[in-house]
Amino acid sequence: MTTIETKGTAVQVIDRMMTLLDTLARAPDPVSLKELAARTRLHPSTAHRILNDMVTTRFVDRTEPGHYRLGMRLLELGNLVKARLSVRDAALEPMRELHRITGQTVNLSVRQGDEIIYVERAFSEFSGMQVVRAIGGRAPLHLTSSGKLFLSADDAKQVRGYAMRTGLAGHTRNSITDPAKLERELSLIRSRGYSRDNEELELGVRCIAAGIHDDTGKLIAGLSVSAPSDRLQEGWLNDLVATAKLISAALGHAQPAA
Repeated sequence: MTTIETKGTAVQVIDRMMTLLDTLARAPDPVSLKELAARTRLHPSTAHRILNDMVTTRFVDRTEPGHYRLGMRLLELGNLVKARLSVRDAALEPMRELHRITGQTVNLSVRQGDEIIYVERAFSEFSGMQVVRAIGGRAPLHLTSSGKLFLSADDAKQVRGYAMRTGLAGHTRNSITDPAKLERELSLIRSRGYSRDNEELELGVRCIAAGIHDDTGKLIAGLSVSAPSDRLQEGWLNDLVATAKLISAALGHAQPAA
């Protein structure tokens, strides 16, 4: 991207980028540099420089010399935002009900690369556990119950790639840091349909998680219950799985026939 040296310059560049994107959004067909400069009242050299930066980052596509349209990166980001917003909206009330049933923290998380991001949670000060990861917090996939759900949806080659990239670094003595042990854990998750975190991210905290799927059947989020290790109850599994299915159904996911 263009080097930005001052705050004022940064705001000006962002404003010009948005003006160009808005202009392209209003045009059904690719627009020439000459037209874009005229519509945005930018000097052609300025418009050309900013457009080149946005082509590099795929926010804009160059269809032919001197002609531009919105890029596929915007579609990718839009779909990502849509998925996260819709799953959060669908999950909020069921999460609150699950929290009322268990009395423990209920987390909603999505995958981003090699980590999960916590996007919503239902909890109270009476849950008996300090909330240590706020909304927006991140954690490695292999150390969390929801993260392991996402890894279990990957094929063996993808899991090996994850292990190589991350080194399977551990946080506690219970963390899974051996690739073979992780593969066995993921196989078990696939067979039983839910996942566990046995003090693998934080000592004294255990979690159980079930997957949330969209209308295509894709795993898009993990729903988990976190509790002090001595308070996690096996009976919550049925409620957790049922809640995850309820949220999935709200997103259009059709459950397989029994």
